[in-house]
Amino acid sequence: MIPKNSLGAKGELHARKYLKKRGYLIIENNCRIGGSEIDIIATKGDFLVFIEVKSRSSTHTGLPEEFVDSRKTAKIISGAKLYSARKKYREKFVRFDIISVVLIDGKLVIDHIENAFEE
Repeated sequence: MIPKNSLGAKGELHARKYLKKRGYLIIENNCRIGGSEIDIIATKGDFLVFIEVKSRSSTHTGLPEEFVDSRKTAKIISGAKLYSARKKYREKFVRFDIISVVLIDGKLVIDHIENAFEE
């Protein structure tokens, strides 16, 4: 079994690679702001995207994205408001995505859920 921190770090690495291949510009990783931690902040076109990455080594207890609860989304939204208020991002639309990463026996399954939750 892979330790939780190692699995999370691997999941975030795979998520960044996935996003870059799809034309996203990664601005920050593991950004701590206003009592929140946002896994990935990226831009694509007119969007500033705040991305929560959830990784699991199994789906027996549920899909990774099912573990993003209302408390977590509230923290991400709070941090995103502070971050997006910076002058250079005021003209961007804000979007909240979840990237679900499942690593089972070396097999990688990524699910990108755009507009996963709203403010």
